[in-house]
Amino acid sequence: MTHTLYGAPISLYSGKARAYLDWKGVNYCEVLSTPDVYANVIIPNVGRPVIPVVQTADGSILQDTTLIIDHFEQSEGGPSVYPATPRQHFAALLLEVFGDEWLVIPAMHYRWNYNEEWVYGEFGKTALPDGTPEEQYAMGKDRGQTFRGFVPMLGVNEQTIPAVEASYEALLADLDAHFEVHPFLLGTRPSIGDLGLIGPLYAHLWRDPASGEIMDQIAPRVSAWVKRMVEVTEPQSGEFLPGDEVPETLLPILRRMMSEQLPYLGRVATLLSEWAAANEENAPPRAVGMAEFTIEGVNGQRIATPFSLWMLQRALDYRSGLDAEGKAACDSLLSEVGGEALANFAMPRLNFSNHVLTVA
Repeated sequence: MTHTLYGAPISLYSGKARAYLDWKGVNYCEVLSTPDVYANVIIPNVGRPVIPVVQTADGSILQDTTLIIDHFEQSEGGPSVYPATPRQHFAALLLEVFGDEWLVIPAMHYRWNYNEEWVYGEFGKTALPDGTPEEQYAMGKDRGQTFRGFVPMLGVNEQTIPAVEASYEALLADLDAHFEVHPFLLGTRPSIGDLGLIGPLYAHLWRDPASGEIMDQIAPRVSAWVKRMVEVTEPQSGEFLPGDEVPETLLPILRRMMSEQLPYLGRVATLLSEWAAANEENAPPRAVGMAEFTIEGVNGQRIATPFSLWMLQRALDYRSGLDAEGKAACDSLLSEVGGEALANFAMPRLNFSNHVLTVA
């Protein structure tokens, strides 16, 4: 059976889905998400212009990388990207949230403030694959303006840029130190945490030329990890570390998540609760206002995205479903990285089905 991935090389989340499908050894073909594909496949089935989308061999439509991954985890069998032990599994889920929902900040900053002219050509190659370079650039500049406009809404501005760059470079240094010891986050097999990180670190921060050069200079081992993730030579290979070990070298990355992203998520949860109390409908907008955040001591505001909470909910649900021993292992990890607030994190219950996020 052959499945179809509708995506694009320039797309952050396409990079995540593609890396998983390649590691899992899924039989698929990739189709470029041209305007015709959006008009004839994606929008009629999903309801909005978004990638990646997978059409399975039986015609089912999957949208969102996490749901795509979970579908094939169940249908394909074999080794899993989800560790079987509680501390590793929980850490991997948290790192997926960090990569998917937080590293979009440096990813979009470096793309649009370091690579803008190049990116227009890349957008044009997707929208007009048979066009001349000049036609592609013109088309890409027209289509790229929408994405360029997202940058300030993510909290990237003159005041926050120095802090965003300092935080990102520190993250690269921490990851580089980790990958000096381990080929992936939790051993010799990629986890769902690796897949969360690969989207921004590959499709934007490695593949875009100016930011790719920065990664190569600051963190060559991170660049090497990116290549391992996207140039899969042995599908379904590798093992997670024995003894439910979360390496010491991962703790600084988790601490960064807890200091930067967790307070923001708490504010988003408050805003979503307020929205739910004031609205009879149960499908929140993509953003329920603006939420404060702090990076490297610098304060900013960015859109408050309920979908980030759905991603976090997956990790919280995993922890809450464990027995006392497993929950204690997760809580021990949280105490080591300053994430104790997650043990009693309050948020509205969310559902994501039929391509729509709703408050339960």
